[in-house]
Amino acid sequence: MAIFFNILEFLIFTKLFLFWLWLWQLKEYHTGRFLAHFETQKIKKFLSSFWRLKYPKFTKKIISIFLSGTLLAILWLFSFSGIGLIILAPLFSSLLVLLFQIPTVFWRKIIINKARGKREQFKDLLVIGITGSYGKTSTKEFLATILSEKFKVLKTKEHQNSEIGISQCILNDLKEEHEIFIAEMGAYNRGGIKLLCDIAKPKIGIVTGVNEQHLATFGKMENLFSAEGGGELIESLPEDGVAFFNAENKHCLELYKRTKIKKFLYGENATFAGGENILGAMAAAKELGMTDEEISRGVEKIENKFPGIQIKKGIEGINVIDATYSANPDGVIAHLEYLKNFTGRKIIVMPCLIELGSASKEVHKKIGKKIAEVCDLAIITTRDRFKEIKDGSASSPQGGAEVLFVENPQEIFEKIKSFLEGDLSSEASAKEDVILLESRVPDQLIRQLAF
Repeated sequence: MAIFFNILEFLIFTKLFLFWLWLWQLKEYHTGRFLAHFETQKIKKFLSSFWRLKYPKFTKKIISIFLSGTLLAILWLFSFSGIGLIILAPLFSSLLVLLFQIPTVFWRKIIINKARGKREQFKDLLVIGITGSYGKTSTKEFLATILSEKFKVLKTKEHQNSEIGISQCILNDLKEEHEIFIAEMGAYNRGGIKLLCDIAKPKIGIVTGVNEQHLATFGKMENLFSAEGGGELIESLPEDGVAFFNAENKHCLELYKRTKIKKFLYGENATFAGGENILGAMAAAKELGMTDEEISRGVEKIENKFPGIQIKKGIEGINVIDATYSANPDGVIAHLEYLKNFTGRKIIVMPCLIELGSASKEVHKKIGKKIAEVCDLAIITTRDRFKEIKDGSASSPQGGAEVLFVENPQEIFEKIKSFLEGDLSSEASAKEDVILLESRVPDQLIRQLAF
């Protein structure tokens, strides 16, 4: 009987251990982001996800940590007959993650120093640094497409905006033929963007927009303004450098006023939400000597001019807007604004946003008001700030949206199908119905809704 209970406890431990490794990996092994997760999660919601089957992507690092944890668990079973083993799952995972970070720190320094050394060899390379709470990736992609009409361009790849990502891009991809290197720059701590600038040495800086995203990891807005808010990027530019700022963002306007080097505003004439990112890329290209004709050719090659989304056809011809790549307050508002282009029923499915710190309540109320203005149905998949979204929707003079908390993917699908049932019989009306999938939406639901 004792053996049976030991085996059972070991299996439960393994499940929980995988959950904690999944969470650490999800937060990129960043202690601040890991702890911020618990600040934004209600205890009931956390316990609910805690018992689900969650497991990490099995990289070499995760496999090493998992095997080490399993060995420790087996030793504990033999030494203490399994007493307290389940409780130790979060402790084992956190200690092992932090332990494995020690060689990672040394490896990180080696990679960064190598990248610095290689970058120094490219004296004529023009580096453009792009930072902000949102819009970085879109602006980078737009700018690379436009500049490629005239120059040999290297850009950082997807999710390659950290010190390791930028360093690896320099080491693996930078060649003599490249004239321009576009580096997307992201950070979770004050000083993070300065480190990236020390590696890449940008001469041109673009600040795409600043909001409360990642406030929980920065601690206070002053730290966020310094890093992703653009302060460190602008301070790192040389005296003959050039800075570009999104005129549609009040924090960018404030930084623009304080900046002493050559500077430009862009985005004033944007015709749709998010369109300022294309205008920013065009403004930078113009400054680099490209003609209007060259810029126009580049813009024509941009396949998706609305940042961060993919428009797909879904069940019965319904439009499905997939914006699950990432989420930030301004992005959600922009995507909701975009829904106004459709004349049919409008639905949004999204979780509450995370890492917003003290600004979280007001941000979610603002989102709720926008939902009421645009949507017929809102399905919120997490409970953290559901009340604030619902209150915001109810307080809007345009109130009319049905705001529901539904967690199960199959139940969400059934609710959407039922809600649209009247339109599904009409092919013409279905073509104008639209579903916006925002942030971390279950893969099962995406597969059910979109082709």
